[in-house]
Amino acid sequence: MALFSSLTPVFIAIICVLIGVIMKKTNGEKEKRDTKSKHPSRPWVDEDLKDGTEHPLEEEEGEEEWQRLEENVAHVPFTGERYSEAEMIERSRTFYELLNKRRSVRFLSDEPVPREVIDNVIRTAGTSPSGAHTEPWTFVVVQDPYLKHKIREIVEEEEEINYKKRMGDRWVNDLKRLRTNWIKEYLDTAPYLILIFKQVYGRLPNGKKKTHYYNEISVSIACGILLAALQ
Repeated sequence: MALFSSLTPVFIAIICVLIGVIMKKTNGEKEKRDTKSKHPSRPWVDEDLKDGTEHPLEEEEGEEEWQRLEENVAHVPFTGERYSEAEMIERSRTFYELLNKRRSVRFLSDEPVPREVIDNVIRTAGTSPSGAHTEPWTFVVVQDPYLKHKIREIVEEEEEINYKKRMGDRWVNDLKRLRTNWIKEYLDTAPYLILIFKQVYGRLPNGKKKTHYYNEISVSIACGILLAALQ
């Protein structure tokens, strides 16, 4: 009995150590599960740029179908031009001076523009990089006066809501110095309107949905290249 009494504290200590080890292991496994279940923080992606690429598609594409598609992708060799330092400096300066003339204007000319020019700048925008080279954009050219005016009505309706309800006071005040509002006369005046749509997903040859990664950001980059080409 005396021996058992003297060993009791030892047994209690051993049991406490075992309980601690078990609890630590259980908590560690729980943390791993929690980490896997949570989406990683992506502070570089603004709320306005979340494009749904993390959401599963209704119809999952099969791995074999992707492999067959990969086999059909032709290799396009890259051939880059080499320039001397003087040429590089001159070309970069010239391009900067051209782009520096760009302005975000609200008054446009109705002077005709060759349709081939519009087609070429859209082709240029189509050279933009995109997530997994999915090219998730659609450019629609509108020339018909009736359609341009209907587009203007839709845009003005949404913009009026923006100015009166969606935008904060600071945003609206910052725009006052630019003398902008929801009236968009230039949508009637411009000889062409280029409507740009993002494709949230595409279609595989068998009709199943195909993920378009970072479609919002990819289309935004293409818009930037379109503006540069227009300039």
